Amino acid sequence: MKKLINTTNAPQPIGPYSQAVIANDLLFISGQIAIDPSNGSLVTDNIEDETSQVLENIRAILLEAGLNFTNVVKCSIFVKDMADFSRINAVYGKYFTTDPPARETVEVSGLPKNVNVEISCIATIN
Repeated sequence: MKKLINTTNAPQPIGPYSQAVIANDLLFISGQIAIDPSNGSLVTDNIEDETSQVLENIRAILLEAGLNFTNVVKCSIFVKDMADFSRINAVYGKYFTTDPPARETVEVSGLPKNVNVEISCIATIN
């Protein structure tokens, strides 16, 4: 079984991919960047606001699938500068307050639209 998830409450894909896909009992959320879905602008004033917008986009996709952050079992965080790690982590921790998912954080040389952070995740349907 494969079902696409799409919501107007998160940014529309900027390439040939879906916001999220349900396959069997898992939801795979594509990498989200800090695009404000209400107006299409990037939120990059500071790393805290940028990270928060990314996680709000993920929240919107989770909600569209009938889930929330407690369903997330794995996150991948891509950052342009590992020096931002502690500030990103502080915001991230506000969204995953109990039983946080598995995760890796990787520094990369570039991200779409020259943003500073991108997060993808996998959630369980059950």
